[in-house]
This record gives sequence, C-alpha cells and structure tokens, in this order.
Amino acid sequence: MRDVNALLSPESPLSTETAAPTGEDERPVGVLLCHGFTGSPTSMQPWAAYLQAAGFRTSVPLLPGHGTHWAELNQTPWRRWYARVDEELTRLLGECSTVFVAGLSMGGALALRLAERRGPEIGGVLLVNPAVRSSDLRLLALPVLKRLLPSLPGISNDIAKPGQDEGAYNRLPLRALASMRRMWRLVRADLPLVTQPVLLFRSRTDHVVDPSSARVIMQKISSVEATERVLHRSWHVATLDHDAETIFAESVDFIRRHAG
Repeated sequence: MRDVNALLSPESPLSTETAAPTGEDERPVGVLLCHGFTGSPTSMQPWAAYLQAAGFRTSVPLLPGHGTHWAELNQTPWRRWYARVDEELTRLLGECSTVFVAGLSMGGALALRLAERRGPEIGGVLLVNPAVRSSDLRLLALPVLKRLLPSLPGISNDIAKPGQDEGAYNRLPLRALASMRRMWRLVRADLPLVTQPVLLFRSRTDHVVDPSSARVIMQKISSVEATERVLHRSWHVATLDHDAETIFAESVDFIRRHAG
C-alpha cells in the first residue's frame, strides 16, 4: 500500500482517472469519486490513489463549471454536474464487475443521487461530510442575494492539517449555490430509495457542513447496513486531513466486504 503522507503531498500528481491492473479474465471493482462544490479532483486524488493501490479501478471526473473560474460555475446548473457523474458511472459499469460511488461534501449528494436513480447497479456508497441541507439562516436571503451579488468569499481549504490545498475556487458563486440547494431538495426527498450499504464519515469539527446533513441521511435512507464514523482530528476536507488514512483503509475494507 502506498504511503498516505506521500499521497497527501501537494506535489502528488493529479489524475482524474486511474486503472488498476487485473488479470485478462478478471473484471475489476470500480469506484467513482465525486468532488465537492467549487472544488476539484485534487481533494479526491489521494483517496483514489489508495484505492487503486488496493486493486480497484477509480475515476474522479472534473465536474462541469469547476477547474476554470467561479463565474463559469455560476452558469452551470446542477443537472450538468449530475449528468457528468452519471455518464462516468455508465462507463465504469461497462468495464467493472461492480461499481461503488463515493463523494465529499456536495459530491456526497451526487453519490446519493446516483444511488437513488441507479439502484442495484451500485454496490455501495461512501460519504465524507456529505451535504444535503444547511441550517444557516443566511441562506433564506439567497433568492434575493443572488440577484444582487454574483459571489461571496469562498469556503475552500477547511483543513486542519497544514500545507494542504484542495484546489477550490476562492469565491462562492451564488447562482450555483441556489442550484445546488434545488438538488439537495430532490436528494432529501428520495433518500428512502437508497438501499445500498452506506459508510458515512463525519468530522466532529466542520466549518462548512453542519451535522444535520449526516443526521437526515442516516435517518431517511433504507439501507440495511449504514454506518456512521466520527472523525476527531479533521475538518471538512477530511480526505486531505489527519484522518485520511482512516477513511482510505476503512473504505477498502467496506468495498471488499460488499464487492461480492
């Protein structure tokens, strides 16, 4: 297994797709990893590399409107983000024996939406500080605010570990935020459709997503196996933080148990 500290190095190369070696007659297990709102594959790449080293095929697609400029994200509705991960899931299903979906923050909402829509095609769901709602009362003003201001200061790099950078925008595009909230409502309404095994990691200290998201998910999904793990040393972007190895190692165990 690759050293986790090396995987978390800022110099670690960014790759959006990796393929683990397999025998000629053996189809690999696939894992689709979804990054968060205003973020990039950088936040997921160490996790993907760890999974690849364990023998899985991984994909970390760059979501539309991301990786360029925050103003472009303001012109990109949530259905385009979902269409991208749905397309990538279909591709992986054509190559793999089974596919698991994973997501960080808003990427967790996308992973849940895939589980709701694609059902038994998905082997399991891995979530890190997933976002499906917010208790922030300031969002009540968003319908008006988005017409007055294009953006607000960003929410990037909520990471306790020094020297980490998730490669996110430094601004929060308000029209895109409003679009994400529309997606949240659909995801929450359909949570009972989630029947796959779920492993959810939640940071005790998270300055971006409040605990109500994890609580709603765990209460409403229909999964027979649903486990919540609390991370005590990491903030929101836990995949780049002190508890990264815990997330990575437990993910491997979870996938191996449920890969069939």
